[in-house]
Amino acid sequence: MKKLINAVEDIVKDSLVGVAAAHPDSLRVDLENAVVLRAEEPHEGKVGLVSGGGSGHEPMHSGYVGYGMLDAACCGQVFTSPVPDQMMAADKAVDGGAGVLHIVKNYTGDVMNFDMAAEMSAAESGIRIESVLVADDVAVQDSLYTVGRRGVGLTVLMEKILGAAAEEGRDLDALLRVAAKVNEGGRSFGLALTSCVVPAAGRPTFELADDEIELGIGIHGEPGRQRAKLSTAAEVAEQLAEPILADLDFTGEPVIAMLNGLGGTPLIEQYLVWGEVSKVLAGKGVQVSRTLVGNHITSLEMAGCSLTLLKADGDLLHLWDAPVNTPGLRWGC
Repeated sequence: MKKLINAVEDIVKDSLVGVAAAHPDSLRVDLENAVVLRAEEPHEGKVGLVSGGGSGHEPMHSGYVGYGMLDAACCGQVFTSPVPDQMMAADKAVDGGAGVLHIVKNYTGDVMNFDMAAEMSAAESGIRIESVLVADDVAVQDSLYTVGRRGVGLTVLMEKILGAAAEEGRDLDALLRVAAKVNEGGRSFGLALTSCVVPAAGRPTFELADDEIELGIGIHGEPGRQRAKLSTAAEVAEQLAEPILADLDFTGEPVIAMLNGLGGTPLIEQYLVWGEVSKVLAGKGVQVSRTLVGNHITSLEMAGCSLTLLKADGDLLHLWDAPVNTPGLRWGC
């Protein structure tokens, strides 16, 4: 294992020290609770957005704290859920009097701990807290860490869209309605060319032969639907798009598309794959109106990519286009 770290047990804390040093004007870091926050105090009357999960998926979630997205991100150990105390600290820090919305990926530990934190925060501080559960992965119905579909790439789009809605001053109930629309219209599917190495384990999570890929991989290295032989980018594009299109009809409305790198695939390959995916989608009558390509929800250094599609009406496109200024996403500011 070759990694640029000091000690395995300090990797998250040391990384957060770097986050604070890199963005002193826009972010502050609560090192005791491993929570990344906006530098400014909460805005009175604005719904606070809190998300988080295991580290190792950067820029998600800490890289999406800032104007137009999250107010706080709770950082667990690598591939390990944060604990309720972290979420409670985040809830208190972002409360502007209009309630707090938790954005939670569908993984058992995340769901359990965010639910527990919401109950304790409400009881202790009287904050109204609601939760949005993201479950967009069409690869498998249940996995090693979930009941139901895993929450993956749609989480990025959810955080951006809800962040814009919160900046506009929409209330908590309105944000829940927007979130329901995103969940209803969003789907994802991913594939891996290699495993990653969790620092605490010191070895690959799984083994793939040089000519194999894992279809439907999870962002923690969970098994997918099947293993297949590595083929051309054009064939890989079909393998990414077909399970999503088979699950939901994306014709008839504009679509936001994200081609996401899992950490170890260079941008030249990501754009190449997107070019092939765009041909597949056009051939199926899917109208892509917005495109995002890059590393947005990763799995350490795993090579591979995922595709996320979201049916977007005029309001969702408006919220997607709204200004955002975070370390991981920035436009219109």
